Amino acid sequence: MGIVSIEDELHEQVRRASKVSFRSINAQAAYWIKIGMLCETNPALSFTQIIERERSSAGVSAPPLAETRHDEAA
Repeated sequence: MGIVSIEDELHEQVRRASKVSFRSINAQAAYWIKIGMLCETNPALSFTQIIERERSSAGVSAPPLAETRHDEAA
């Protein structure tokens, strides 16, 4: 394992994002690095397509949410 030097502001953004995502700071940075690499190496795919492909390859599936009409939500 190596050490990566990043700007203080980027580290602060990783720290904040890690709290929202319930990940450690290192796990958040690793996630962003992996997704960034996948986006760069697959420029024809959207972020959503990349995430769907990764979930599928990991055997993760979630049923689609039922749509709620705005007049029914109230």
